[in-house]
Amino acid sequence: MSSSELNKSRRSMLILLAVFIVPIVLAKLALNQQWFNYGVTNQGQLIENELTLAQLGLSVDDFDHQWLMLYTLPESCDLQCEKTLISVNNTYIALGKEMPRVKLVALTQQDLRAEQAEKIQIKKWHIQTMPALAKAAITQSQVLIVDPLGNVILSHVPPKDEAKLSQFGKSILADFKKLLKYSRIG
Repeated sequence: MSSSELNKSRRSMLILLAVFIVPIVLAKLALNQQWFNYGVTNQGQLIENELTLAQLGLSVDDFDHQWLMLYTLPESCDLQCEKTLISVNNTYIALGKEMPRVKLVALTQQDLRAEQAEKIQIKKWHIQTMPALAKAAITQSQVLIVDPLGNVILSHVPPKDEAKLSQFGKSILADFKKLLKYSRIG
C-alpha cells in the first residue's frame, strides 16, 4: 500500500469512529450538564410524599369517587382569594364534556360571603369546613388535583399577581385534561 492510500484508509477509519463516538459523548454531556428538560409535562407541582384524602380528614365516599379540583382557601378570603375562586370555577367550566367526571371542592376556614358565592356557580361546588388534619397538612392556599381513589397528585399554588391568574387556570386545565384523557378511572 502506498502512503496516500494508507492516509486515506486512516482518515476513513477516524471518520467512521467519530460518527459513532461523537453522539455518545454528546449524549453523556447532555445528561451530565442537564441541557434538556427531562420530559416533565405537568404544569403543577407533583406531590412527592404520599398524601391522601384520609390523611386530610376527608372521605373519598363523600365525593362519589370522582376526580377533585380541591381549592384550600386561606383563613380570610380577600379580593385575591375571591379572584382565584372565580378562576378555578372558570377552569372547571372549561373542562367542557369532562365536567361530570370532576367535582369542585372548596375547603374553607370560614363560610363564604354571599357576594363571593354569587360570583361562582355555587351549586356545582362542594363547600366544606377544613378538617383539623387538613389544617395541619396544608400550610398554604392551593388547588389540589385528587384522583378518584383519594390520592392527591398535583398542587397548584395561586399567584399573588392578578395578571397571572389566567395562566394559573390554564395550567390547571392542561393538567386535568391530560389526566382525564389517560385515566381509566373516574
